[in-house]
Amino acid sequence: MRIFSGIRPTGELHIGNYLGAIKQWIELQEKNECIFCVADLHAITTPYEKKELQKNILETSIAYLAAGLDPEKSIIFIQSQVKEHAELAWLLGSIISIGELKRMTQFKEKSKKHPKYINAGLFNYPVLMASDILLYQTEGVPVGKDQEQHVELAREIARRFNQKFGKTLKIPQSLLPKVGAKIMSLQDPKKKMSKTGNTKGCIALFDSPKLIQKKIMSAVTDTGKNIIYNPKRKAGISNLLTIYSLFSGKSINQIEKEFKGKKYSEFKKSLAELIIKSLEAPRKKRKELLNREVYVRKILEQGKRRAELLARSTVQKAKREMGLI
Repeated sequence: MRIFSGIRPTGELHIGNYLGAIKQWIELQEKNECIFCVADLHAITTPYEKKELQKNILETSIAYLAAGLDPEKSIIFIQSQVKEHAELAWLLGSIISIGELKRMTQFKEKSKKHPKYINAGLFNYPVLMASDILLYQTEGVPVGKDQEQHVELAREIARRFNQKFGKTLKIPQSLLPKVGAKIMSLQDPKKKMSKTGNTKGCIALFDSPKLIQKKIMSAVTDTGKNIIYNPKRKAGISNLLTIYSLFSGKSINQIEKEFKGKKYSEFKKSLAELIIKSLEAPRKKRKELLNREVYVRKILEQGKRRAELLARSTVQKAKREMGLI
C-alpha cells in the first residue's frame, strides 16, 4: 500500500503527534511504500515568524528521523520543495465548491483563533491537503480523528475528478489508530493536546525527564479514586490511561487491573517513568542529528528528488485529462 502523511512545522512535536501519527508511520514503513513530508506550505496559513519557520522545518525533519522514520524505507522531504503540490492544488480547486470549503471544521476553528489572519490560503487549506494526498496516488492516509474530514474531502475530489475527466486519481482511505486517534491536553482533557496554549498540558517529544515527570504529576485527573476508563465521566484519567496503553502496548483493561486499588499518584509516577524510558532513544538520536545538519539536508534532498518523480507523473496525467496538454 502507498502511504502519505505530513505534519506542519509550527513548533516542537509533542506526544500527541507521536502517538496519533508518527508511531503509526514507523510501523507502516516496514511493509508499505511510505511518503512523509514536512508540511511547510500549510504552516504559512497561520501567523508565523520567517526565521522561526526555517528553524521549525529543520527541527521537524530531525524529529521525524529521531523518532524512527528510516530514509531507506520512506521518502522524507519538505513539501514546498516539490512544486507539484501547489500546481495540483490549483487544478483541483477548479472542481470543488466554495460551499464545501466553508463547511470545513478546521477553517472555522482557525478563523476564530486568528481573526486578523483569515486568508485565502487558510480557506483553501483542504484543497492543498487533497493535493498532497492525491499527488502520490496514495492508498492510505494515517491521520488523527480531527483530520478525517480532510481525507473524506480528498476522496470526494478524486471521485469527482475521475467522473469528469476519466480515471486519473486513486481514492485514498483514512488509517486511524485503534486507540489514541486524539490525545487530549493534560490540563484540560476536553481539549486536544496542542503545541500552542498551556505548555503544562503538552509533553514535547524531546522534553527532559524532569519536565516530563513534573507535567504528568500535575496532570488534571478527576474526583474519585478509581483508575478506570470512562471518557465522559473521567476524562482526565481516561486520557492518561490511553497514553499509558499506547506507550506500553498493554490494553487499557490490563492497565486498569494492574492499578486496581492504587492511588492516582502511583499511577502517574509509573506513567512518567514509562514515557521517559520510551522517549530516551529518540532524545539521544535528536541530540546526535542536531550536530549533523548536512546529513539531514542530504536526506531531504534525496527525498525531494524521489517525491518529484511520482508527483510529476500525476500532474502531467491530470493536465492531459483536463485538456491542458
